Parts: sequence; structure tokens; C-alpha cells
Amino acid sequence: MRYLIRIIDLLKTVLYYKFVFKRIGIKSIIGKPLKIDGGNNIIIGESVYVAKGTWLAALPLTGEKECVLEIGDGSNIGHFNHIYATKKIILERNVLTADKVYISDNLHDYENIHLPVMKQRIRQIGEVIIGEGSWLGENVCILGAKIGKNCVIGANAVVTKDIPDFSIVVGAPAYIIKRYCFETNSWRKTDNKGFFI
Repeated sequence: MRYLIRIIDLLKTVLYYKFVFKRIGIKSIIGKPLKIDGGNNIIIGESVYVAKGTWLAALPLTGEKECVLEIGDGSNIGHFNHIYATKKIILERNVLTADKVYISDNLHDYENIHLPVMKQRIRQIGEVIIGEGSWLGENVCILGAKIGKNCVIGANAVVTKDIPDFSIVVGAPAYIIKRYCFETNSWRKTDNKGFFI
């Protein structure tokens, strides 16, 4: 049964989604999405898998002239992810996300306490780049931050600041617990600012 669903998803990707997205690479499969907004601003690389229930959006709601959401070759997006770009979100090659990951380059302002948050303006907070080979665990939130290459972001982490290459990150707010040291060719513990202990 799973193979039948995969074949149906593949056929739908080839026959339908190539007209929805700005570009979609060969051998990519899009499971039944929750929602796709601004497909003309979304680029899907080759051999990408997007699991069912994911919401992909790329709409310039903050007044930006250009908006892009790009998922690089070989990436695998888990179930029920929510990736919403108003300017720029790039997932480089071979990025893996677990289920229920939230990635955004924007948020609602909360300036006026007399106005519901959902009615306040949407504000750009920073471009998001997820470095190649990185893994985002279950329920991770990335908010306007850049993640280096080959990083592991632990389950339930909330990342609001940039993370260097080869880092292991946990927590809300997220902090670095280990980084790869090329001098010793090993993973070393760090303080919460990412300096080796």
C-alpha cells in the first residue's frame, strides 16, 4: 500500500506540481500537502521528498519585491512541516527535517496591545538558510536564523540566532552544546555561546 501511495504521489508530482512550482527537479516527490501558497516563488530541487501534510508558502507579505523558498537537491521534509517565506528561505542540499518543523523568516508584530496579534503587520525578521547536510529534529522552530552546514538541531529547539557549521544545538532558546573541532578531529563540548570548554 505504501508503494502505491508513493507511485500516486510521484505521478501527481510529475503531472501536476510541475505547473504549481517555479521549478521542480526530477525524481522529486510531493506528498499530499496541507497547503501551497505562492508556488510560483517556490523552487524544489532534484530527488526531494516532501511528506504529506506540509504547508509551503512564499508570499512577499512584508513588502519585499522578491520572495523565494528553495529546497535543495536530496532534501527530505517530514510530515506536517510549516515553511513560510516572505523574503528568503533556502534549505541547501541534503537537509533532513523531522515531523512538525516550523521555519519562518517573518512574524507578527505585537506593538498595539489593543489589537489582536493576527491583525497586526507581518514583519521581516531575517533570511533563513539551512546549511547542507543539516538535520532538524521533531518540533524545531527556526525563526529568521541561519544554520551552518552539517548541524544537528535537537527536538523542540527554538532557534533565533545564527548557528555555525558542525554544531549540535538544543533548547528553547537554542544554544550550542557541541561543535566539531578540526584540530582534534572530534566533537567537543562547548559553553552555551559555542566556545570549546
